[in-house]
Amino acid sequence: MKCFCRTTSVQSSCKSLQADYTSLLLSENTSAVQPTNQPMQRMIGEKLLLPIIIMSVLSLSYGQHLTEESCTVQILVPGLKGEPGEKGQKGAPGRPGRLGPPGEIGETGLTGQKGIMGYYGKMGPSGIKGVKGDMGDPGPKGPNGEPGVPYECTSMRKMIGEMDILVAQLSSELKFIKNAVAGIKETDSKVYLLVKEEKRYSDAELYCQTRGGHLAMPKDEGANVAIAGYITEAGLNRVYIGINDLHREGVFTYVDLSAMTTFSKWRKGEPNNAYDDEDCAEMVASGEWTDVACHPTMYFVCEFDKESA
Repeated sequence: MKCFCRTTSVQSSCKSLQADYTSLLLSENTSAVQPTNQPMQRMIGEKLLLPIIIMSVLSLSYGQHLTEESCTVQILVPGLKGEPGEKGQKGAPGRPGRLGPPGEIGETGLTGQKGIMGYYGKMGPSGIKGVKGDMGDPGPKGPNGEPGVPYECTSMRKMIGEMDILVAQLSSELKFIKNAVAGIKETDSKVYLLVKEEKRYSDAELYCQTRGGHLAMPKDEGANVAIAGYITEAGLNRVYIGINDLHREGVFTYVDLSAMTTFSKWRKGEPNNAYDDEDCAEMVASGEWTDVACHPTMYFVCEFDKESA
């Protein structure tokens, strides 16, 4: 409620009326917030009529003044609730929420492609000896032999026996020479020969010793690379080398009984004595060493000093 009068008396009365009306509005707002009973609502309604009655009295009491001087009284009351406005624009994205619980396990995916071939595994232990097979069909009868030597020619028979032994030795030497001619590998101080005859470890070492050498003993990186290259070029997977722990379990030495103190090329996890009898060593094509049993037969590499060769 607002008053606009030039006469002081009317203006002061209007101001008093304005204060009373403001108090009524405040009390009305307070009662709107708190629950009220019917008598209280009736009282508020009666108080709201008070400004209208006072305005009527003012208009009668000061009628002559109103004709002479302008006096305006405005009563401001809250308007009606307007219609809802238009929907606003979409706001900016909010902050990321907390990490939710893990979801359920998905279905099994498709089988992947076959991977590349891994390392060659160790040679397993020898299997159980098989059952003897059935006797084959008898062959055709051979021709009659030459007449035997008379009993009194025993010296001749002895000579023939010695010749047979010599022929066997010469055949072995000839095979050794064929292997040597086929190709050898060498370093500054050693010559290496790959022997493509499958033998047990002890027989392989004896074979090398009778020809003035030993099983190959790679004691540095250069020698190891040379032997590994030899194996790869021959298309082999593994060969015996001159390393074992036959003299003391778990302590590997070279076949010439020298200690392994400066160089080794054991594959990761080796030596592991997997079958409790892996006392010898092999080299695979990658140049790595693994411990193996000594009784299987396989190819091997002999080593010779260049001075003696």
